Amino acid sequence: MINGIHHVSFKCSGEQLRRVIAFYSDTLGIPIIRRWGPDCDNPIGVMFDTGNGIIEVFSNAENDLPQGVIRHFALSVTDVDELADRIEKAGYEVFVKPKNIYIPAENPLVARIAFCYGPLGEQIELFCEK
Repeated sequence: MINGIHHVSFKCSGEQLRRVIAFYSDTLGIPIIRRWGPDCDNPIGVMFDTGNGIIEVFSNAENDLPQGVIRHFALSVTDVDELADRIEKAGYEVFVKPKNIYIPAENPLVARIAFCYGPLGEQIELFCEK
């Protein structure tokens, strides 16, 4: 039985991992729950705890990373506008500015969203369901 998504995983270089840690931990405020490698002060892998899932990042990738099929992932947040502002101030592009959306489905969805690029070029949606 499926309870949910446990984690998503990214590959990056060692240099990129330092930027990833700064972005997810410092800019977004997501706590690191695990670091591993020969030297945990200079890890080759980390796990960030988003509260109901994990973002896992490995730094043992080649320089040329393959393109995947994942379009984006969404973080459930309490304040889209404040976080989008913090991301822009940290030097990252918010390519869809905060806005309200309505999806007229069988069970209609009302939310406030924004999209930004992370340090690896990953597309991140900031999502606050109303």
